Amino acid sequence: MRCWHVLLAAAVMASFSVSNSEGARILALFSLNGRSHFVMFEALLKGLASRGHQVDVVGFFPQKKPVPNYTDISVEDALPVLLNNFTVQVVRNFGYINLLDFIWQTNLEMCEKVLQHPNVQTLIKNREKYDLIITEVFGPDCFIGFSHYFKAPFISMTSSVALPWANDRLGNPDNPSYIPDYFLPYTQHMNFGQRIVNLVLTELLKVGHYIFAELPMDKVSRKYLGEDIPPLSELKKKTSLYFVNSHFSLNIPRPTVPAFIEIGGIHIESGGKLPKDLETYINEAKHGVIYFCLGSLVRPETMPKEKLQAFIDVFSELPQRVLWKTNDIPGLPSNVKTSKWFPQFEILSHPNVRAFITHGGLMGTQEGVQAGVPMVGIPLFADQELNIRNCMSKGVSVMVLYDDVTKETLSNALKTVLNDPSYQKNAKHLSQLFRDRPQPPLETAIFWTEYVIRHGGAPHIRSAAVDLPWYQYLLLDVIAVIVLAFAAVMGIVYFVLKTIFGFLCRSKHKKVKKN
Repeated sequence: MRCWHVLLAAAVMASFSVSNSEGARILALFSLNGRSHFVMFEALLKGLASRGHQVDVVGFFPQKKPVPNYTDISVEDALPVLLNNFTVQVVRNFGYINLLDFIWQTNLEMCEKVLQHPNVQTLIKNREKYDLIITEVFGPDCFIGFSHYFKAPFISMTSSVALPWANDRLGNPDNPSYIPDYFLPYTQHMNFGQRIVNLVLTELLKVGHYIFAELPMDKVSRKYLGEDIPPLSELKKKTSLYFVNSHFSLNIPRPTVPAFIEIGGIHIESGGKLPKDLETYINEAKHGVIYFCLGSLVRPETMPKEKLQAFIDVFSELPQRVLWKTNDIPGLPSNVKTSKWFPQFEILSHPNVRAFITHGGLMGTQEGVQAGVPMVGIPLFADQELNIRNCMSKGVSVMVLYDDVTKETLSNALKTVLNDPSYQKNAKHLSQLFRDRPQPPLETAIFWTEYVIRHGGAPHIRSAAVDLPWYQYLLLDVIAVIVLAFAAVMGIVYFVLKTIFGFLCRSKHKKVKKN
């Protein structure tokens, strides 16, 4: 009987939990037309829709088939398509300056084009009631002004590890002595020089984001949402939750406040089936299969001829079959099969896949980790080298820098991950660590989203650190007072001792004269 009582109580609590957030109206807004970013966000949005919430989505990737409770407010015609639209040379020229210009200036322009879109203008004019706003943290906070406009709490998401300008909105600890910056390929064990670079860059990026993203976005928000919109520096401190695409097993263990939620791998859907032709192709590979993909943005066929030839020469000498996500490339050996698109995670999950050649994008890296497949990483830009170095530190990956790509370097890297059993062993172990959680990442994200809805923004989990000026957060005022007090005490002691010794010396001198 006692078991039945427990089950009944659990059922009542579960129904209460659901009913308090059931039927909520959620507005999600995205200004970047990057498919690799949206894949993560889409997983949560569909999950919320499946729970009975009405989810309205401003974005560039409308559903091909209707999804219950999911409504697209499409702005896909506002910007040119990015998917499979970059040459290798373009992304290779994305140095720090170009990348930051894209994140701040280009994204600001993209944001304004989305706000100008007729569908978004209709949304603004109708001013319907929403219970929650969901936005992306990347460049300028394009849409957090909507939280004030619609009088609704908001959640922010990042498709990468935490960006350097995102921690302050939560009061999240961000110690540069062991937490490497998003833009640096450092591990958590940094030497003295790396810690200097990490500290300086992290703080410069925060200042740069304020000057080149927040301040211009303030003007844009007021232009489209009204002059009563508070500054972003105030609005962002009202962030209810921050969902981050990371996990301590793959990235780094770090201290976090309750509002900082790691949901790395949320986009990964298990249970998918391979098309019959692909399944047959992989099953019949006596020596296994190598999967090669450089992500959703870059067209591999745009590599220089000598680089392409290096891959072709290496693949032609392999006993394995190769699946290569690319457009048609002439002169490929018979063991290579190409396509503009492959079901990546389903391929990686097949037990006959021996290695994954990747550019090191976080989504693909997480899929390789979850599937337990050793990797050869060829980073091209952004955080890709950081992601690959994380995998190298776990013993599951070898890296070949793009400029170093030759037949010899590729061949050596592939032979290492294929023939050294430690890479397979480490990959399986890391997969276990990555998957071993109290609940799947999608369930975690749904729970906390509904938690915010149930508790009206959940202000009780907000850290007081958000309200502290930087000098108070670092206790510089306290340290200054202690140092000054100590200096004052030492000064007084010195003065007293000097006076006493002076008096004693004068007294002794007088006695000597009298004698």
